[in-house]
Amino acid sequence: MARVFFILGSLSGLIAVTAGAFGAHTLRDRTSAALLATFETGVRYQMYHALALLAVAWATTRWANSLTTVAGWLFVAGTLVFSGSLYALSLTGARWLGAITPLGGIALIGGWLCLALAAWRG
Repeated sequence: MARVFFILGSLSGLIAVTAGAFGAHTLRDRTSAALLATFETGVRYQMYHALALLAVAWATTRWANSLTTVAGWLFVAGTLVFSGSLYALSLTGARWLGAITPLGGIALIGGWLCLALAAWRG
């Protein structure tokens, strides 16, 4: 699992940098300041959790238990839902997408809790 989470974290970081460049160079002149800020929030949280996935990859080699694996998958799901919904909202203007963003946030919070518990029990 360490390799899987390291690869996913690396790819997520790559996507976050690419999305950040897209926002800075393409969206800045094509969308409102509020929607650009929403997009940038998605990028920021994706990068944070790309790094969190790298931490999970390391943690699985240190504390091999199911909580590290659950933490990793919660970070993956949370990033997809949280950042993905913010990207889609920013690009389409469909405000209803903001209603699903908190579900991603809950998954991210759960990932951090599982990672802490894995270390505690490890």
